[in-house]
Amino acid sequence: MMGGRHFALVFGLVTAVVFAWHVQARSARAEDHRDGDGKVTISGELKRWHKVTLTLAGPFAHERDNAPNPFTDYNFTVEFRHESGEPVYRVPGYFAADGQAAETSAEAGNCWRAHLAPDKPGVWSYRISFLKGKHAAIGGQGTPLAPYHGISGQFTIAETDKTGRDFRAKGRLAYVGKHHLQFLGSQEFFLKAGADAPETFLAYEDFDGTIAMKKGVPLHTWSAHVHDWRPGDPSWKGGKGKGMIGALNYLASKGVNAFSFITYNAGGDGDNVWPFVERNDKLHYDCSKLDQWGIVFDHATSLGLYLHFKLQEQEMDDNRVGDKADKKVVPESLDGGALGPERKLYCRELIARFAHNLALNWNIGEENTQSPEEQRAMIRYLWEMDPYKHPIVIHTFPNWQDRVYSELLGDKSLLTGASLQNGWREVHQRTLRWVQASAKAGRPWVVANDEQGPADLGVPPDPGYEGFDGVARSKPEDPGYTLHDIRKYTLWGNLMAGGAGVEYYFGYKLPQNDLKCEDYRSRDRSWDYCRIALEFFSKFHVPFWKMANADELVGNAKNDNSRYCLALPGEVYVVYLPTGGTCELDLSGTSGMFSVRWYDPRRGGELLAGSVKEVSGGGKVDLGRPPADENEDWVILVRR
Repeated sequence: MMGGRHFALVFGLVTAVVFAWHVQARSARAEDHRDGDGKVTISGELKRWHKVTLTLAGPFAHERDNAPNPFTDYNFTVEFRHESGEPVYRVPGYFAADGQAAETSAEAGNCWRAHLAPDKPGVWSYRISFLKGKHAAIGGQGTPLAPYHGISGQFTIAETDKTGRDFRAKGRLAYVGKHHLQFLGSQEFFLKAGADAPETFLAYEDFDGTIAMKKGVPLHTWSAHVHDWRPGDPSWKGGKGKGMIGALNYLASKGVNAFSFITYNAGGDGDNVWPFVERNDKLHYDCSKLDQWGIVFDHATSLGLYLHFKLQEQEMDDNRVGDKADKKVVPESLDGGALGPERKLYCRELIARFAHNLALNWNIGEENTQSPEEQRAMIRYLWEMDPYKHPIVIHTFPNWQDRVYSELLGDKSLLTGASLQNGWREVHQRTLRWVQASAKAGRPWVVANDEQGPADLGVPPDPGYEGFDGVARSKPEDPGYTLHDIRKYTLWGNLMAGGAGVEYYFGYKLPQNDLKCEDYRSRDRSWDYCRIALEFFSKFHVPFWKMANADELVGNAKNDNSRYCLALPGEVYVVYLPTGGTCELDLSGTSGMFSVRWYDPRRGGELLAGSVKEVSGGGKVDLGRPPADENEDWVILVRR
């Protein structure tokens, strides 16, 4: 047994250690709760088009604070200016807890951040504006907060060292008043193809604070893609995130370049994605969850994957006009559909945290039914808040398109494009409708097809995947359709109408569907067809951004699905034959000789010679027969 003196000595030592630990812990907690001293740290790769992060040691806050609320009651904005005098970017900043929240899950701290994607090498200066006041971040009054307001400094940016798919090799993707977006660095124009599903992409079990609200809609694990993660790729908290990072690696490896996701769907189909600390707390944001989202988005940018932000679902956009006038306000909606404090803060936070990414659009809503006034107000707020002026689009029901889009054409709004939902065989005509209507109104739209009907089926999986026979049918007696129909009439239907590309929706009945998809390999062959289409335009230097639909030149004045033509008259023509065969091309009004080559949209490869190798301008010419498989679809490239 231990003697009394010995016990007393040991007890005393233990007590002293415990007391010292408590004193140290209290001291650490006190230190943690101190306001920052105004020190500014510039981090990241200081190169053109790369993410550069300014971190300010600012006022201490907790993400659930109310007086003041760190999201609404502090307006932290950084003005970045190039030494030449322009550009000047006023970048909204955000509360970042301890600055390491993705790893620590911290809810409190004194770190405040702003991200810049500089578009010029050279010296950049910064000046911080830090105001405090009720709703100062979203239009309220604020007063300068010392010692943070007015802090300035500078840093030097070198040229980018990136190549290949990485968007940092190309620059920011911008709306330039045409039907296609352009990279401001490389000057390339962009066609997209990628995944529109699952809409619940961000409902991922490895993200902090993410829970499933519906029994039939579990959180994603992305376990099918864990093996696609590679050493050196990002993860968080000891290896979390590998499945999602691997899923993006897979998409990039297939040659596609876009994916979409909803950032807020409370009350919607999934009811499992929101950026807040709690589902119903719309004025406090989850710092660690959003930092983890940011890791994924930054990785997508490095892979050359365009970010399609869908900001809300129809179920909670809270339309209160027309046939829904009798419905009460949906509790999950932001400000009942109007541009109020909740909606302003939501837009500001997403822009502050993610707008540095180089290729993205803000889609103001899936199947959006807000009033035109509400839509215009949200569009304008996004445009004014976003320092980089990323494209802004809108999605709505097929039978609402005339009702919604007509109110936003031309100078009626700052909208830059349409995200179309249509039946898979209607894509060509509907794309052409809004390409032409927007051009006529004086503000050409970038028109993509992002959801293919019927809603229960969408784009089917590959034949043989999980026993699927390859034919999408709503009923056993239906003739159905296949991935080949999607290739012909959805993918090429959009591109040949002068559209900007496609994203594929997976329906809700077939394997790996829109809410539960875990495996992008379910559509492996469809991604191949997308890559092959994109390669045609890039590999053979087809100037699609200068071309317009000209179906009438191949005898298709009705713009039906019989055959398509895209033309830069007198220079280059692309003809697509969905069912093979041959056709005549009207070269009236032109002169000189044109080469005729064929491209296989099923296998890709090189241009091939058909039965006719050259034609002369001046009238209608027969383009001859394809080099093989006369009953399959073919692309014909005719150029001077």
